[in-house]
Amino acid sequence: MDFDIIVVGAGLAGLVATAEMADAGKKVLLLDQEPEASMGGQAFWSFGGLFLVDSPEQRRMGIKDSKELAWQDWLGTAGFDREENEDYWGRKWAEAYIDFAAGEKRAWLKEMGVRFFPVVGWAERGGYLADGHGNSVPRFHIVWGTGPGIVAPFEQRVREHIKNGLVKFLPRHRVDQLITTNGAVVGVSGSVLVPSTAARGEDSSREVVGSFEYRSQAVLVTSGGIGGNLELVRKNWPSRLGEPPKEMVTGVPAHVDGRMLAITEEAGGRIVNRDRMWHYTEGLKNWNPIWSNHGIRILPGPSSIWLDATGKRFQAPNFPGFDTLGTLDAIKKTGYDYSWFILTHKIIEKEFALSGSEQNPDLTGKSIRKVIGRALQRVPAPVKAFMEKGEDFIVADHLAELVSGMNKLTGENLLNLEHIKEQIEARDREIDNTFTKDLQITAMRGARNYLGDKLIRVASPHKILDPKNGPLIAVRLNILSRKTLGGLQTDLSGKVLNSSGHPIPGLYAAGEVSGFGGGGIHGYRSLEGTFLGGCLFTGRVAGRTIAAEL
Repeated sequence: MDFDIIVVGAGLAGLVATAEMADAGKKVLLLDQEPEASMGGQAFWSFGGLFLVDSPEQRRMGIKDSKELAWQDWLGTAGFDREENEDYWGRKWAEAYIDFAAGEKRAWLKEMGVRFFPVVGWAERGGYLADGHGNSVPRFHIVWGTGPGIVAPFEQRVREHIKNGLVKFLPRHRVDQLITTNGAVVGVSGSVLVPSTAARGEDSSREVVGSFEYRSQAVLVTSGGIGGNLELVRKNWPSRLGEPPKEMVTGVPAHVDGRMLAITEEAGGRIVNRDRMWHYTEGLKNWNPIWSNHGIRILPGPSSIWLDATGKRFQAPNFPGFDTLGTLDAIKKTGYDYSWFILTHKIIEKEFALSGSEQNPDLTGKSIRKVIGRALQRVPAPVKAFMEKGEDFIVADHLAELVSGMNKLTGENLLNLEHIKEQIEARDREIDNTFTKDLQITAMRGARNYLGDKLIRVASPHKILDPKNGPLIAVRLNILSRKTLGGLQTDLSGKVLNSSGHPIPGLYAAGEVSGFGGGGIHGYRSLEGTFLGGCLFTGRVAGRTIAAEL
């Protein structure tokens, strides 16, 4: 037996676990079906947001946070309702993760050189009661360097161990089976794929040119979720969100295909919470795609008017950035797979950011000069490129021209100019006072009480139809696939459980394939910043557990 552990998947969770195990002197075989260029997986493409509690960055921004408040928010968001069964371990992982996020997480990352942008973002604001869904305070800490900045220290540690012989990395090795003996997992077998020059994230060939089989004392599955496999997304689509979308864009590369979930299930692993998933409602068709059907998510501030496909304004709290799955539910109830933002040039200047490392070259490149330039320029360059080249954007000086362009874009002629005008005029009348019955305007004003939002994130409330705030902008919003919230059920050490709730000897899981811990650490909804953090936490726990137990 040449290896102590086999790790299936070289994404963030796999890199973290591999680094931890090799640091402990264990010999690790790291396998991935993609070319070496894609090491780090989809984490590389992320905006790099991490959930931290009571951090120095929060305190400097005047934010008062606590572990108790974070746990209140987590429970109100997760909505655990299968606690005697499918949610049992997910809730335990959630408690452990809150301790980690409020404890050593930041110091651990800082020791490896990870730094954070000083302004903390406020994602998933909720809009319900105090014990309901959403973050009570800003907790979205952007890594200086975005996704590549969080992948880099772990990739560096793994590459050092490749040089010293403790890690062997075999890209283009696709695992097709977990080998079991007397109920224990003792290795893997699979297919060697044809060498590929595909760049990071690009679709790569699935042509088979050979086979392999390797044995070890333990196997750790860190292969990600199902977001790149729209067929599987639709198959598992929850009935509570209506019919699965006929049209959606893909927010992750094609290799996020969910194959290892079924393969691990065949070896006895239990999958729970299949119906829980996390997809975004503000997707754009990428004008410059990297992978097939490539979608980009808008990270919106709270001011844009949100209309359904027929031109009807969504009700509270379905405002931009408040409740992702609540708004997805509202969209699906309309019978259409898209919706609209209407906004002004003043709003897009301050409130539009795009998710993804490649869409934020200033933060990704760690350029202070470019970050300052972003604050000074009218519209960020990546956003401006979508305005000029993206098929989902319409810009016009007058509402009639804008609505005409919206109807022309879809070809469905669903939008009535007078109806839309009446709704926007009604909203604009509420701007005259600093108090209002329109809860979106109340939320906008409330957001600006937070210094970070006032400085760089939320436009000063103004009238949409006042020409001095124009031109007007409409954006067609597509549903965008992203994360899997359910997965392989694991105990608090990362051991995969069988249908009877007992650990399968030799088998572990971490990252998205495990529902980021326990088969569903998030429950039904996420507080954001918890996906990358879940990969870090579960990868670290599994890696340290395996190293200790071997």
